[in-house]
Amino acid sequence: MSENKAEILVGGAVLAVALGFLLFVSNSTGIGGNRDGSYELTASFRSIQGISVGSDVMMAGVKVGTVTSLELNPTTFRADARFSVRDGLDLPDDSAILISSEGLLGGNFVEIVPGGSPFNIEPGGEIEDTQSAVSLVTLLMKFAAGGSSSDAPDSGAAE
Repeated sequence: MSENKAEILVGGAVLAVALGFLLFVSNSTGIGGNRDGSYELTASFRSIQGISVGSDVMMAGVKVGTVTSLELNPTTFRADARFSVRDGLDLPDDSAILISSEGLLGGNFVEIVPGGSPFNIEPGGEIEDTQSAVSLVTLLMKFAAGGSSSDAPDSGAAE
């Protein structure tokens, strides 16, 4: 009889730890939906390479939100991103949003650069000024192939 009690206690402890782990993952990734204390915004990118659901949304190096969904728009062929931003953060309506990298070997995150407008983006609104992810391979190819065009003397003509 004491073996059954021990098995029941161990089984209950395992279930409690598993439930706690699931709650932790749900809260940290934003999978559980729109949490209290945040509102959603959208943006449309040419490329959102390196970003996935749960990626951080940062401003001035501080996490202010999370990417909640990514979809390909079949009409524009752009990546439509939906992300949550914490309440109390009133973003000017001319703010920009871009995909930034943590470094050469680091991951990517979404960065918001606030604008200077006196008007704010409403919850559910769209940030229109976007900058897509920069491909490291593309930059290296341009650097490797660009030597001949940058060696030519400057003609002095305005571009």
